[in-house]
Amino acid sequence: MFIQLRKWIVTEGNADKILERFKRKPEDGPSLIEQREGFIGRELLVKKTRRGDEEVIMLVRWESEEAWKAWEKSPEHIAGHRAKLKEGGKPAQPDYVISMEHGAYYVVE
Repeated sequence: MFIQLRKWIVTEGNADKILERFKRKPEDGPSLIEQREGFIGRELLVKKTRRGDEEVIMLVRWESEEAWKAWEKSPEHIAGHRAKLKEGGKPAQPDYVISMEHGAYYVVE
């Protein structure tokens, strides 16, 4: 199994804005990523905080690295990101996002 991880640090009160981008309502049906061959599942995690910056983590589980790469190179994935670009071709990052990290991991056990 292969895991894709995304972690956002956002200003206080804005974790829900990240969650809204990725949460699916059952009545909407499966998203494009959920229909991809090799997709296993996705979890959204929010770090419990009383005050201050908030942290949101998204884990996407794939059957293999090849399945993940196929999604990353797919026209659907590329089009979704292209729609979010600002002038100069750089990703548009909302003001409430302090930082965003990503990583890719093999499940070994």
